Amino acid sequence: MADIETAKRNAAIRAVKDHFDPQAQYIGIGSGTTIVYVVEAIQALNVSTTNIRFVPTGYQSRQVIIRAGLTPIAFDSLPAGVLLDVAFDGADEIDEDLNCIKGGGACLYQEKLVATHARKFICVADHRKLQPRLLSHWPTVPIEVEPLAARVVLSALQDLGSKSPFVREGHMSKAGPIKTDQDNFIIDAPFPPMVLPRDVAKAQSLHHTHRGMDGKGEDGVWEAETLAKEIKMIEGVLSVGLFVGMNGYQAREAGKAMGGQKPVAAYFGMEDGSVVVRTAEDGTVQDANK
Repeated sequence: MADIETAKRNAAIRAVKDHFDPQAQYIGIGSGTTIVYVVEAIQALNVSTTNIRFVPTGYQSRQVIIRAGLTPIAFDSLPAGVLLDVAFDGADEIDEDLNCIKGGGACLYQEKLVATHARKFICVADHRKLQPRLLSHWPTVPIEVEPLAARVVLSALQDLGSKSPFVREGHMSKAGPIKTDQDNFIIDAPFPPMVLPRDVAKAQSLHHTHRGMDGKGEDGVWEAETLAKEIKMIEGVLSVGLFVGMNGYQAREAGKAMGGQKPVAAYFGMEDGSVVVRTAEDGTVQDANK
């Protein structure tokens, strides 16, 4: 049985094998422990990265890039109109439609900036993050907020059905709230497990009247994209830890100049040592070796 770190490493190796292009110019590198293994996997390819610039999603990922001998470049130093060839990042939870919860590591805003400016976003995770619906296991939606507006945002989240949202504290409570790289607060908002559009459509076709099955917040039950839009409209919210909507391929097909929030594929290291991949085509999970 593979331990969690081995599972993360296995997923990273496979994702890099499938999606790293030595001819790429710009590659996004996300945050968190899984991404350390992504960078290791890139190094292990033993190919030249001299002409590749790596865009970090925060201070921690920039240090990982530097320690690996790769060349970092700040997001705001990218040439105008240029998209990253690929962005690799982790997630706190991923559902059957590849909607993601991110922000557990407090690098939320920069993670979304990088993901939405990549031709394709590839998610790398262990089996704990593989869930049928968001908030099945992960308890909250992370939200980056301007500190001055924190109380207003907390109240608005309760109006949306969140039970006891809270400002995330540091490891030592006397140190106060965690600050992001943008010097903002993170609010963690609990909600019931979310529904997918297909859940709503099925309930409507069967004329079910179960509370919350319209995905519009009744009893706090939401469809992920709908909730993300509602939270983003709250004054003081910089970014919402729900990565929803289109992926990079879909955005380009729709004529968008940017990429999308959702990954085109998510790789999961499993307990038995295998790696499975969930893709945008149908959301099913397949053995990555097939």
